[in-house]
Amino acid sequence: MDAASAKKTPHPFWPRDLVIPSYVANDRSMSEILVFLFSVSGGFLLVTWLITGVAGRLGTWRRLALSWFAVCGFIHSVIEGWFCLYYDILPGDQSFLSQLWKEYSKGDSRYVIADNFTVCMETVTAVLWGPFSFWTVYSFLTTKSYRFVLQLIISLGQIYGAVLYFFTEHRDGYVHSEFGHPIYFWFYFIFMNFLWIVIPLVLIVDAWRQLSAAQSLSDSSKTQKVKRK
Repeated sequence: MDAASAKKTPHPFWPRDLVIPSYVANDRSMSEILVFLFSVSGGFLLVTWLITGVAGRLGTWRRLALSWFAVCGFIHSVIEGWFCLYYDILPGDQSFLSQLWKEYSKGDSRYVIADNFTVCMETVTAVLWGPFSFWTVYSFLTTKSYRFVLQLIISLGQIYGAVLYFFTEHRDGYVHSEFGHPIYFWFYFIFMNFLWIVIPLVLIVDAWRQLSAAQSLSDSSKTQKVKRK
């Protein structure tokens, strides 16, 4: 295929002059893709909620936090893991998860053109924050002493990645989406990513308080031991 014909390959991404010669349109509808994503995510949330309720020692807030980490584990490891493995063939691939990414790319075409920042960020997210999210759930269920350290590390990593994600696109002038579109811009690009700023921020504050309280207790215990001597 020559350059002239490549430019004629129709696609739904922005900016409209993007050249994606290997692009093949999805044969799955937006509703099919979104139902799959939210159904599986909801399944992880529900199962984790039920599991964390068995012991009866975790409060509602903690159970919700662990359900969040379970959903993060699925999205980071499976969804984003797929992207970092197959980003180079994504435009023409018709596997279900590739079609999911092509649908999402209507809100951020950096994914369908394998933008360097996006590939690097998603690879780090899939390799680190996916497994670490599942590890966090396990650490709370088994009352590991490092559980809030994991919560803090993952939440910091998530919020850092999300801020860079938004800021790099802001620097580009929001050219990779139809600016202001109610679904592709506000729902796909803004809302679905802003969650990874708001919720991790709350979890960072929570971990900060828990670790600070533990350190204060440790310092107090050491002071009392010194006085006894």
